[in-house]
Amino acid sequence: MAPADFEKSHGIIAAENYERFFVPAIGRPVAEHLTEAARLEPGERALDVGCGTGIVARMAIEKVGPEGSVVGIDVNPAMLAVASTVVPEEAPVEWHQAPAESIPLGDDAFDVVLCQMSLQFFQDRVQAIREMRRVLTPEGRVLLSLPGPMTPLFGVLEQALGRHLEPPAAGFVRQVFSLHERNEIEKLLRDGGFDTMDIREEKIPLTMPPPAEFLDQYLASTPLSAVWASAEEPARAAVRREVVEGWQPFGGENGMGGQQPMTLAVAS
Repeated sequence: MAPADFEKSHGIIAAENYERFFVPAIGRPVAEHLTEAARLEPGERALDVGCGTGIVARMAIEKVGPEGSVVGIDVNPAMLAVASTVVPEEAPVEWHQAPAESIPLGDDAFDVVLCQMSLQFFQDRVQAIREMRRVLTPEGRVLLSLPGPMTPLFGVLEQALGRHLEPPAAGFVRQVFSLHERNEIEKLLRDGGFDTMDIREEKIPLTMPPPAEFLDQYLASTPLSAVWASAEEPARAAVRREVVEGWQPFGGENGMGGQQPMTLAVAS
């Protein structure tokens, strides 16, 4: 999960925060759903595009086994640095720093390509899809997992950021949920070279920390960290007050819960 500004604003500390906070609350449950849908088999070769700290890749390793292989690519070197520390040295996985629009790997190299919550951030989505198609075997399959539409919980955050911080802050939250319409995804896949596809919306149950804690974690582990760090204290206080109050209906001291709509696209 790596938009262009993510690479610029996120160093190793932010990448570690992503793995520590974002992955358990959101990344892991979504990855479980994606890798289950992929029906990975022992011995298969899988590519994780926009891999972040590698939660999808790690789950794929468990399914393809030692006779299979997994490759993760991401534009953010800090994310890859963290990814390389959270897998066993003997695991059949390798990491490449590269944009999704220019995958530095050969044609017909993979049985499965996985892309979780990243496509909406790529600068050239069609070219990214074409690259995914190029590296697949003729019988291969690609699976895209995309969040959206925005739930009321994240709507509270987006509105508070829009009222009190610079426009890019709320814009990031909107971009997270910007690609989920079936027709748009279908067109991207067709333009990228796929003609057989299944696109469906499913809901993933999420369990998150209490409001104030989750707000701190989300701001520390996403590209919002740079904007948040540079904001004036009165603006930060206003955001915190509005979000924590607005999140009360979703939980309390023991944490928040909800269903996150995800669009899953499978193409071959």
